Amino acid sequence: MTHRVLLVGGSPEPSSGDTLRRAAKDCSAVIAIDRGLDALLAAGIRCDLFCGDADSVSPAGAGLVRAAESAAEPDASQAPVDVAGERLAHRFDVVRYDPHKDDTDLGLALAEVARRWPDANLRCICMSGGAPDHALAVLGRLAAYSGCVEVWEDSFVQRILKAGDCWELAGHRDERFTFIPLSVEAVISERGMRWNLDHKRVALLSDLGVSNVIDSDDAAIMCHEGVIAAWAFKGYFAGA
Repeated sequence: MTHRVLLVGGSPEPSSGDTLRRAAKDCSAVIAIDRGLDALLAAGIRCDLFCGDADSVSPAGAGLVRAAESAAEPDASQAPVDVAGERLAHRFDVVRYDPHKDDTDLGLALAEVARRWPDANLRCICMSGGAPDHALAVLGRLAAYSGCVEVWEDSFVQRILKAGDCWELAGHRDERFTFIPLSVEAVISERGMRWNLDHKRVALLSDLGVSNVIDSDDAAIMCHEGVIAAWAFKGYFAGA
């Protein structure tokens, strides 16, 4: 059985609670990366694993992490309240990192996912807002992951596509669509778009694939060679 694991990042501009709850619905495990624990608590979602050095999580979240590390029962009176008004005091696994580590919390969390859930598919959220340097580094990390990767945010969905991958875009008609090569070159085909491609060789970080429009329910993008990131942007309609 292939697991789908939700990775909740520590973006200073987290996704909404509704998007988080939809993203978590069919996942086998939910992992908070440092401040990502606060986003989970605010959305009323239980955490299965905390990964991080706890340098950005809130005092309330840090208290839950300390309680989980000591195997003590969390203080329910101090725990955050979920959307149903219930206290979110529960135990979860903790992998805490040295704050002087020579790696990022995301990089170490991905290694932990590979150890616990080999070949898991990743769904990522709260990864994109507020810090462009972090967002670019996140793309690099996710592109190197061996399994399937998708990113959900309030205004878009994103996929990392590698050689042989195809993203069928049913349900995204009239949305703005972009792809960016993350490898030295990529070979790409697109159908059902305003501007289609047929085995087009595209260079690293080329803007050729920026701001297309999905014109058909049968639209798709195929990556024949290389690695790309691709985005379908919600609410960007043809002619807007």
